[in-house]
Amino acid sequence: MEKMSDTNYPDAADLMRGNVAGIAWPAVCMASSAALASLCAVLEKTQWMSAAEIRRRQFSQLAEFAGHAAQYSEHFRARLAEAAVSAEALATEDGLRRLKPLTRREIQSAGETLFCTHIPKQHEPVGQTKTSGSTGEPLSMRRTAVSMLFWMADNIRDHLWHRRNFKARLTVIRSQVMKYETSDNWGTPVNQLFDSGPCQYIPMGEGMEGQYKLMAEFGPEFLLIHPSNLDGLVQHCREKGLKLPSLKQIRTIGETLRPETRAAAAEVLGAKAADCYSSQEAGTIGIECPESGLYHLCAEHLITEVVDESGNPCAEGEIGRVLLTDFTNFATPLVRYEIADYAEVGPLCPCGRGMPTLRRIVGRERNLVVMPDGSRHWPIIGSIKFRDVAPVQQFQFVQHDRENVEVRFVVESPLSAEMEQKLTELIHKVLKHPFRLKYVYYPDRIPRSAGGKFEEYVCKAS
Repeated sequence: MEKMSDTNYPDAADLMRGNVAGIAWPAVCMASSAALASLCAVLEKTQWMSAAEIRRRQFSQLAEFAGHAAQYSEHFRARLAEAAVSAEALATEDGLRRLKPLTRREIQSAGETLFCTHIPKQHEPVGQTKTSGSTGEPLSMRRTAVSMLFWMADNIRDHLWHRRNFKARLTVIRSQVMKYETSDNWGTPVNQLFDSGPCQYIPMGEGMEGQYKLMAEFGPEFLLIHPSNLDGLVQHCREKGLKLPSLKQIRTIGETLRPETRAAAAEVLGAKAADCYSSQEAGTIGIECPESGLYHLCAEHLITEVVDESGNPCAEGEIGRVLLTDFTNFATPLVRYEIADYAEVGPLCPCGRGMPTLRRIVGRERNLVVMPDGSRHWPIIGSIKFRDVAPVQQFQFVQHDRENVEVRFVVESPLSAEMEQKLTELIHKVLKHPFRLKYVYYPDRIPRSAGGKFEEYVCKAS
């Protein structure tokens, strides 16, 4: 990686530690750590390729991937047939655009036919993930070890770009954290290659007061958090006149980071926020450039398109729908997958990297739950496995006041009273209060706001 402004920050090779007994220098990595170290080194080179060369290599790899998917995925073969296009034709932009976008609803309907029946041995093992996504439409996906390797390497890349001191203290507050715990290191993937400092994991349902107290006791320099939770934390600290003097940088994930949130975090917490655009389905999509603030798209494993309502590519400065093509996940053919986000196309970044950019992402926001006593917490509704209980295709929650929540559903078939009762029990558990729930059913799709945003949880209570 080229040197940036911080000349005191060492190169990644100087930071890295090996995992071979008795070899302290130079770092020697074996097994899975060796694969991660190798890919990190490759990404440090590929990011400086020209935009044209990156594009050429993307489509060459896509053709390789499409050949595999056409052979082993029944659903993907049907998509090719419907578009009258061959797998080889996807080696060009025009060929790729002949495929209709793949929607979340279509993935739900495809079921097992979506997945590849054969996975190359070097891509194993294959893991399963369930996600609600930014549109409230739950999905079940499969990701290979290679796909996860790219996620880990992009994670390391993000840390190195932003010059984070691995030996500092880190606090993580995210939806996957179910209970409070601490660790003597930052966890995967950092602990595979680097020595790191202690880490604190706080459940998002802890509430703002509890989150602040735990952080104040721990004294983190870095914080990983969702933007809506950051909003609540900043508001709590402002109202109570509280500070977190140890905090140096905030890393946000999972939702749109609004300019107002950035400014408030810097003012109240004294820490700059750096954003990462990612999804459970495709891993890391874009990383904020520390120099320009643009989002560099992770072009080594994804082709990211931004298209208008007619399906035509958006030009720089235009906002359109985001389509993702993951050409490294040989278990699940996500080709032109409509992730239901909107984004603005960015220019070539002045930092010199050839990776394409987005200027901003819109449409991924969530409000906080307001409890009857006025306290707030993040709604972990994505943890509800709706489809294990009822045939839910899409959901949205609207909190009208401190006691009433409207639950909007799109379903494949009518829900029984027993299903509704089970859902009520799950929702009350997640929202941490027996709100009065009103179920409202939509025939096809829950509409977005006039600005094109979709919020899983809309709070109108004060």
